[in-house]
Amino acid sequence: MGKSTFHGGVHPYEGKELSKDKPMKEIVPHGEMVYPMSQHIGAPAVPIVKKGDKVLVGQKIADAGGFVSAPIYATVSGMVKTIEPRRVVTGDLVNSIIIDNDNLFEEVTFTPHDPSKLNKKEIIDLIKEAGVVGMGGAGFPTHVKLSPKEPDKIDYVIANCAECEPYLTSDYRRMLEEPQKLVDGLKIILQLFDNAQGILAIEDNKPDCVELFTRLTQNENKITVKALKTKYPQGAERQLIYASTGRAINSSMLPADAGCVVDNVDTIVAVYHAVVEGKPLMNRIVTVTGDAVNDPRNFYVRIGMNYKDLIEEAGGFKTEPEKVVSGGPMMGFALFDLNVPTTKTASALLCMTKDEVSAMEPSPCINCGRCVEVCPGRVVPKKLAVLAQHYDEEAFIANDGMECCECGCCSYICPAKRQLTQSIKSMRKTILGKKKK
Repeated sequence: MGKSTFHGGVHPYEGKELSKDKPMKEIVPHGEMVYPMSQHIGAPAVPIVKKGDKVLVGQKIADAGGFVSAPIYATVSGMVKTIEPRRVVTGDLVNSIIIDNDNLFEEVTFTPHDPSKLNKKEIIDLIKEAGVVGMGGAGFPTHVKLSPKEPDKIDYVIANCAECEPYLTSDYRRMLEEPQKLVDGLKIILQLFDNAQGILAIEDNKPDCVELFTRLTQNENKITVKALKTKYPQGAERQLIYASTGRAINSSMLPADAGCVVDNVDTIVAVYHAVVEGKPLMNRIVTVTGDAVNDPRNFYVRIGMNYKDLIEEAGGFKTEPEKVVSGGPMMGFALFDLNVPTTKTASALLCMTKDEVSAMEPSPCINCGRCVEVCPGRVVPKKLAVLAQHYDEEAFIANDGMECCECGCCSYICPAKRQLTQSIKSMRKTILGKKKK
């Protein structure tokens, strides 16, 4: 089987052996649960409960605040304690619904469906009402992604099974333990696009998954398995589309412009739950890992749980970590406090005994060109970083600065330890912020 890939990329230490061979463990939450209203790209959700209300598992507590938005559901039963701003992983204060968990876990009644008897609008409406968003990190509302202007021009629905970020193994465990849900979820999405083929895009460091899904889909004429070369950032949307289909997109294009729709493993399984079981998005898989953790593994987490509870379930810290990262080491960001809630986009908690990055002292650029060699966006990171540091927005844009996907390859490979990605990311954020005004 061929191994497709893209230009550039790096091969960092994977770290997946810490958690990949342990089965998922479900956590039963205790204490209060916190539900931020901004768990997705777009307009914040709007609370539809008030202080003192009794709620059940699966009850809608916040409605979508617009078309590009998503509702939020209670994941425990209990009483609404208050609605107030709470800190989230980014450090921002976000309006949140706080529920006192009564530990009874009383549920609403869910209505299952037969996907073969549903039309396209009914499927989209179920996904929208369930509050499904992209769970690979971006949090884009899935019903919007699955509603392109010209659905007949979608040729490929790509299941992002690459999981290229070091240390993360949540998608891997989901694929091994619930493979049929992924296949069935992909088949549901394919019902929306008459001309599309499904691709399960899996990095070749997961040969067991490649073999498993090849066997499961051998009689599916609309689904194929594609083994991809293991290389970071193989799972980035642009790189995944190119490796899987040979089609290229840039920052001014959407995947739909290249006839593609891309969703990650957990998102597709959430589509299955929404359509087949009639259940809203209430859970996700979170990898808790790193050399500072006693028992690194993947947890089946109810959204709204506190990160501290996840650390306790992982046996606590064997050594006090110097750095804790939300997400992976390449694209995640450091936490200043563990007293924050898990959300729909909470993929991992990486706890490191040593903060190697802060110990590195940047030195002058030696013009070695390594950052250019590894850049999947084919830009010149060292030049863009200088332009960003000088706040030269016009030159930054002219030199294709918006084509950066912020993957971190340039900072990783730089022998001078310059924080190239951080500078470029800051400038991109400034420019994008001005475009929204």
